[in-house]
Amino acid sequence: MNKKPGYVFVWPIGTRIIHWMMAFSFTAAFVTSFYAYLLHSHVALGFIFLTIIIYRVIWGIIGPKYATFNTFKLSLPQLKEYFVLKVTNRWRKIPAGHNPASSWFTVWALMVGTVIVISGLLLYGVQEGKGLFMHLNDDYSHYMGMLDGIHRYASYLFLVWVIIHIAGVMVEQFWHKTGMVFAMINGYKKTDGEDTSVKPILNFFAYSMILVAIASYFFIISSNYNFLTMRKFTPIDYATEHPVFFKECGDCHKIYPPFLLPEKSWKRVMDDLDNHFGVKITDANISMSKQASIREFLYQNSAEHSTREAAVKIMDSLGERRPKAITKTPYWRVTHSHIPRSAYRDKKIKDKSNCAACHKDFESGVLDDMEIMYRKK
Repeated sequence: MNKKPGYVFVWPIGTRIIHWMMAFSFTAAFVTSFYAYLLHSHVALGFIFLTIIIYRVIWGIIGPKYATFNTFKLSLPQLKEYFVLKVTNRWRKIPAGHNPASSWFTVWALMVGTVIVISGLLLYGVQEGKGLFMHLNDDYSHYMGMLDGIHRYASYLFLVWVIIHIAGVMVEQFWHKTGMVFAMINGYKKTDGEDTSVKPILNFFAYSMILVAIASYFFIISSNYNFLTMRKFTPIDYATEHPVFFKECGDCHKIYPPFLLPEKSWKRVMDDLDNHFGVKITDANISMSKQASIREFLYQNSAEHSTREAAVKIMDSLGERRPKAITKTPYWRVTHSHIPRSAYRDKKIKDKSNCAACHKDFESGVLDDMEIMYRKK
């Protein structure tokens, strides 16, 4: 006998918690993706999403009644019949488990979700030089754009799928009066069938995955770099790596990491020292031998010779152009287009070229998204 007359207990507490964790992690990850400085949080939320995807695949194999894949209705005739009845019979009985539409939704969501998490992990390694796949940055940095596109558009596709799912639930709730909204809150569906029961070992598995998901999130955000978010590109000590470059250039302005401009741009800079952004530099200021040493260092460490995200994207954006200033590159303009002009009148910033005002470890070559400082007026 069912616990609640007229209702079937379909979704146990563990399943309901997992469902809402997936909804929360995807939504929060999607929102944080629009804010570069929240990348760390985005990654942490992504690991929750990854854990839930793994759980749902395993749950679909070993789970209780109504949860396993072998109970899904995936034939096209069943799907057609479902929508015909949905339109023609407002008061039709709903199945206790997955109907054809929700069966297809679950399978499709798992497939697209898997693409999202795999592309995200690869993108984090290839583009950021971080995480479990940071070693791929060396050889596959030219795939940054492709991976970003896959990750981005798979997320948009998932969002559209979620909106369709929510719309379907709302139709069930308010048109068909099936009380579907509350099914994932109290676990009961208003239909015929037998209550499900969950073996203790399955409850243990579900709660363990919930704890793993939560633990992974707090583990990641508790420290900038751990084995899940380790980084390939560490701060560069230019004073040790090239003392002449550090002293002679750093005496007049902040150090600009050489990987932010291509070799021909640095050549233009070094060939025009008579008018170095309004300052005349001669042999009396910096000896010819030191100039030659700085020139060689800039060439060897220019954007062409770096797999850092900024270097690769700057090169991709330039085409045949070789500007003398970083702020003249299309990539810089796009990534800073959200900053109002009034920000550059701030006494602590003053000019677009003052990169160190927002990138706190800029002079060490660190341009990590999570290291960006946003100044409030």
